[in-house]
Amino acid sequence: MMKRILRFIILTFLLYTAYTGYSVWTYGENNNNSVADAAIVLGAAQWNGSPSPVFEGRLKQGIELYKNGQVDQLIVTGGSGDGSKSSEGEVGKKYAVQKGIPEKDIIVEDQSLATYENLANTESLVKGRSIESFLLVSDAFHLKRAVSIAEELKMDVKAVATQYSAYQSMETKLPFFLQEWAYYLGDQLI
Repeated sequence: MMKRILRFIILTFLLYTAYTGYSVWTYGENNNNSVADAAIVLGAAQWNGSPSPVFEGRLKQGIELYKNGQVDQLIVTGGSGDGSKSSEGEVGKKYAVQKGIPEKDIIVEDQSLATYENLANTESLVKGRSIESFLLVSDAFHLKRAVSIAEELKMDVKAVATQYSAYQSMETKLPFFLQEWAYYLGDQLI
């Protein structure tokens, strides 16, 4: 009897793990026509005042959403780590302004170092403004976890996977997928 129960528990865990992997791999693929009050561009790294390729891909998608009239505001997120002179948020704003986004339509969140902080700080920043819905911009494998966090914070979000992802080859996709799958699975189990 105990062996059956143990097998059932192991099988259930394996099926749940496989399901979460599939959902992380396929999440956020079809929301590029959505509309919201603002796009939240989740930070990645910045290198000496320029966005990293990952961050630049996310910024390009957010800027495209703004220019297509799908959002009225662009929220760029990310703090500064390891003694950096500029935060990801500041670098993101500079990049967006250079690409033609008016400064008045950019909100900078520059204190966070992780996805949860990106979203929690953003939620605090927009209180009292007429911003209630969001398009959450990141790389596809990051979105399942990010949306889950945003929903825990009671944010009205839809995921938009960047079409300009730096993760193009299986060599770059697989490690990022496995990392995000592990993070998401850990968040769900905790």
